[in-house]
Amino acid sequence: MDVSECVLSAGRAVQDMVEREWQPLSPGELEQRLDQAVEEILEAELIAKLKSQPPLSPAVYVQLLQGQANVQPQVLQATTLSSPPEEETPEPREPPDPVHSAAVQHIADLLQSSKSRARMAGRARLSLSHTVLLSLTLLTERVSYRSVSRRFHLEKGNIHRIFFSFCERINTLEETLIRWPVGADAVETLVPLASSEKEQEEQVVPQVLGVLGHIRIPIRLPIGKHDVESAVPEVKRMKKEAHPDSWLNLQLVCDSKGRFLHCRISRGSDVDRGGALRDKLKQHPELMPSGSCLVARAGYPLTPQILTPYAGSLGPKEELFNKTLEEHFHILDQAVTNLRARFQRLRYLDIGNYDRARAVVLTACVLHNVFLDMGQAIQGEVEKDEDVSREGEGEVDDEGARRRDAISDLLLKNCDCDSA
Repeated sequence: MDVSECVLSAGRAVQDMVEREWQPLSPGELEQRLDQAVEEILEAELIAKLKSQPPLSPAVYVQLLQGQANVQPQVLQATTLSSPPEEETPEPREPPDPVHSAAVQHIADLLQSSKSRARMAGRARLSLSHTVLLSLTLLTERVSYRSVSRRFHLEKGNIHRIFFSFCERINTLEETLIRWPVGADAVETLVPLASSEKEQEEQVVPQVLGVLGHIRIPIRLPIGKHDVESAVPEVKRMKKEAHPDSWLNLQLVCDSKGRFLHCRISRGSDVDRGGALRDKLKQHPELMPSGSCLVARAGYPLTPQILTPYAGSLGPKEELFNKTLEEHFHILDQAVTNLRARFQRLRYLDIGNYDRARAVVLTACVLHNVFLDMGQAIQGEVEKDEDVSREGEGEVDDEGARRRDAISDLLLKNCDCDSA
């Protein structure tokens, strides 16, 4: 790295730090800060007067309660101000969106009842419900921090702190709201691999527990790794030569209803494609009900627990098997589309810090399940991913290949019987 690049990196670091900690105040914000400063000065003067007064005797307190004591009004006023003031809640300039109102209350209740009792960060005295509303606004709308600053009468730097503190609190709910189903829950999650599947005594055709796949979330390159050509706001415009850390890999497993059962977020340079999940399922076979499987697109490892499509030259049974799996892939495509449609900030995260970007993405995944639990589903329009068809076959396990062949033979047999 030459001197000019070092200077550019240092400049961006200072700019990012200043952006988080200080922003020029708008006229409304300046007036609010001046009013607060005046109130603090007056309060300090009154408290000082109170301390200079001799303490009231118990008899005077009794007379005061009975309305008989002759106490100076300044002392009474100072006594009132000496108690800790209640937190003021700056009201948003615009009324809450009716669509968010029920969700805001539900999410606030979840945070209130969570194990984490840490106070939300930020200098402003926002109530929990307004903190949730502010954070949902940033997640669901592609709005700037400046516009949110005007809406909530807060400084941009303060909004940064409040929003990322909210994300950290939501992240603590991951294990509660993104759960791998076990026992009776797993049995209820299972769906047939093929809709026309006939009952078989040996139950060779498995039930599907979930669909495994991934997407890329574009983010701002970390300091020192900026490339003008690769800094683009949409995944489909990203070039192969773009720096791998210009996006996050979001690996998901969803059930037939689009609910996320598993979530793994990693850097773009992480080339693992389902390997960690494969090893976990191999070490803990109890996670998969008997006769069940996951389905995944090409590029993922083929194992007895994870079934992937055939690649290369295809015959009738291979084409039928791939077509059967494609019906399940549409479920994941729709779930991912709904995630992006609701949380529009995921289209491009203007965040150069990996940990913060990961926290925002995980927050969106957790809240995706929250909205589904509330019955507030959203339907986005699925776009065809051109890169899917170019994926080659991943690692092939011999036992997984034998199971896939047996299932494809049975599917073709059942199809022939139905046509006959």
